[in-house]
Amino acid sequence: MSDNSETNIAAADALTLLLHNQHALSAAIEEIAKWLSENGVGSVAANATAAMETLDTNARGITDAIMRLRQS
Repeated sequence: MSDNSETNIAAADALTLLLHNQHALSAAIEEIAKWLSENGVGSVAANATAAMETLDTNARGITDAIMRLRQS
């Protein structure tokens, strides 16, 4: 296995862990936003939902990068 291939695997593995963190953070924010919404703090819940959308967008980018690294 070439050094570049090993580097790509290591980078893809690290990005995979970061992606798992993205999903965990999104799930936690979703739970908090739900609680906020149910307890009358809709504006804060809306901000949390916007943060989740950013996490989702970035997760797609991380997933794409992981796939490119694993295919090279």
